[in-house]
Amino acid sequence: MDQTATEEMQVQDALCPHCRTKERDEKEMRDLVNRLKRIEGQIRGIRGMVEKDAYCVDILNQTAAAESALASFSRVLLETHIRTCVADDLREGSQDKVDELMQILKKMM
Repeated sequence: MDQTATEEMQVQDALCPHCRTKERDEKEMRDLVNRLKRIEGQIRGIRGMVEKDAYCVDILNQTAAAESALASFSRVLLETHIRTCVADDLREGSQDKVDELMQILKKMM
């Protein structure tokens, strides 16, 4: 079994009937997965640079690009979460998702 299949199984095993899920439309799912694949490629590239004894500043430049890509992924996901999960919760008269959002924002900042 290849590494990607193993990782996918680990993600599926981590989900249980009691875990929360979020249904995403096909476009959103595709866009998020594509972003993650690009980030994964960047990380592999950085590892390759280290293994080939690349110059420190060149590695740092690639690291900064990967961090920026991951931050962008988080912003997109956060925006979607606010527009869907949080907004739906507020429309239902609950503040639970707002409280949860405040906690995750503290971790992200």
